[in-house]
Amino acid sequence: MTTLKRRFLSATLATGLALTLAACDSASDADAIPASEPIAAIPAPEGQAWTDVVTVTDKGGYVLGNPDAPIKLIEYGSLTCPGCAAFSVAATEPLKEKYISSGRVSMEFRSFIIHGPLDLALTALIGCGSNEAAHPLSEQIWANLGEIQQRAYADQAALEAALKLPENQRFVVFAERAGLYDFFAARGLSEDQAKTCLADWSKLEAIAKLSQGYSQEDGINATPTFVLNGQKMDDSSWAAVEAALQRAGAR
Repeated sequence: MTTLKRRFLSATLATGLALTLAACDSASDADAIPASEPIAAIPAPEGQAWTDVVTVTDKGGYVLGNPDAPIKLIEYGSLTCPGCAAFSVAATEPLKEKYISSGRVSMEFRSFIIHGPLDLALTALIGCGSNEAAHPLSEQIWANLGEIQQRAYADQAALEAALKLPENQRFVVFAERAGLYDFFAARGLSEDQAKTCLADWSKLEAIAKLSQGYSQEDGINATPTFVLNGQKMDDSSWAAVEAALQRAGAR
């Protein structure tokens, strides 16, 4: 992490709340996923598809799919992590079509803030609209991550200046100078909606505290990290995750 990003991090929450740092793309130790008998598909409620069902957890995560699925996959990912972006590109389509749509598997995304203000702003913005928009917006961020980061850090002095503004203006101006409003407006979140969301300092504090808990309470120190039915995985590749889903009964 650059010195400038460290300064951004320390300036993000003037109350002294520390945003948790993690190492992007590092692996964590885990026990092998226990083998299970195949689990039958679980039909979605009439008129619905499991891939359209999203619920929000008390951990701030967005659960895509059957909330009572017997196989529960959690991703602790950063919206600015290249490894998370690579996983999204490789996994999103087969994960939805083969696993989540069956009702056997749910996928919860928990946004882990590891790169300071840009991560925090993006995390707030994916939650500004409907719950159902959070996963598609995350996927769009990862698909365009290089462009987003290049635009966001084009004028680093302007970002630093934004983070010195009063709390209710800080991230409103930060997002403008980072070029985030046009990106989200093109994907259904109006600038007015986004600004209202980013002016809510208490919401930003709550997001940051949840992220801090991922490290301190959940023991997560890397992104992406996957937890399957309570077991932390030691490999974050789609091939490994898919094999684990199948071992757990999604076949």
